[in-house]
Amino acid sequence: MGKSQSENTKKKRDPGKTIEVLFKISEAVSNTRNLDELYKVIHESLDEILNVDNFFIALHNKKRDSIIFPYHVDEKDEIPEEIFNFSKTASSTGMVIKNRKPMIFYEKDIIRLAGQFKQKTIGTVSKIWLGAPLVIDDRVKGAIVIQSYKSPTAYEKNDLDLLNSVSQHIALAIERKESDEKLAEQRKILEKILESSPVGIALVKNRVFKWVNNEMVKMFGYQSKSELENQSTRIIYYDIDDYDIAGKKIYNSITTRGTADYESKLVKKDKTLFPAHIRLNSDNISDPMAWTIATFTDISQRKAVEKEKYERERLQGVLEMAGAVCHEINQPLQAILGYSELLLMGSDSDNNIKSIKFQATRLGRITRKLSNITHYRTVDYPGNTKIVDIWGAGDTEH
Repeated sequence: MGKSQSENTKKKRDPGKTIEVLFKISEAVSNTRNLDELYKVIHESLDEILNVDNFFIALHNKKRDSIIFPYHVDEKDEIPEEIFNFSKTASSTGMVIKNRKPMIFYEKDIIRLAGQFKQKTIGTVSKIWLGAPLVIDDRVKGAIVIQSYKSPTAYEKNDLDLLNSVSQHIALAIERKESDEKLAEQRKILEKILESSPVGIALVKNRVFKWVNNEMVKMFGYQSKSELENQSTRIIYYDIDDYDIAGKKIYNSITTRGTADYESKLVKKDKTLFPAHIRLNSDNISDPMAWTIATFTDISQRKAVEKEKYERERLQGVLEMAGAVCHEINQPLQAILGYSELLLMGSDSDNNIKSIKFQATRLGRITRKLSNITHYRTVDYPGNTKIVDIWGAGDTEH
């Protein structure tokens, strides 16, 4: 600090300078990046109007019944480690936290307090000690403390009032910074969740990618997020027509239902197409494209399975129909062949010719039946197979 005082002197208070210091501390609450930086600014600012050669900020954890010292400057003692069983410890800081008000302790008070607890004093006993509570949402979070090892007259009562004013700034800063840190931590957790998702996720503003997860990068064949982020969503559509059609579909769906859910062919970086399922949500119906959360799922494998299943079912149908045709046509064909042999041998030609005609007519009925089938069922067939029951299919007369 470079501004230590002699044993019996103290800095004169200039009201204008005090206001300037409080304003500087107030500004620091809004502008500093973290609590460590803020504590240092407060310490340096107070040094302009107070003796702060021995200055610390203590934070109390009620659940752990402990106290820690995130900022500690002292002429004699090293920064203490976390103190546990704090409620049972002889401590002037503990009295400030317990009583929820600023307090002054002199050397004799500190020694007497230790005697009440039948404990040794913590650290070097000071000639005068001033502490003010850090109150956040009616909870005492800790205390701010200044002390002098040199003179019991190093501070006055109005110094305690000033310290109490500063404590309110610190309490506000701690609340804000803890809230910011908690929010940042929640964002990190959320981002980890989004990054571990097996689907592509994107935050889209007016059809521009503002954030994408790694699965999105991988799905579209890019190397890094920077290739997609801040790029128009046009980049994932094959041509401008597809892009425009998708835009109209998304806009209409979100304005009417708050969500858009559809399938489309999208394009990768290498210009290959793949089928995808897209879902978008927006909480702004009046301006649905302002901010949307979009998920992209590559459904290539699902489509391949569906196609394979369709082809397999179609082939099965063909095989069943072929079996039925063979079964039904085989009988009249065998009969025709038999009667033809009899004709060649000159046996009962009239009856044989009639029989051939009957079987040929039967073939005609079978082919007509086959050509009119619109739906069918199968029947068991020898050889552990099934064939189409052509006579039970459609509405054609048997």
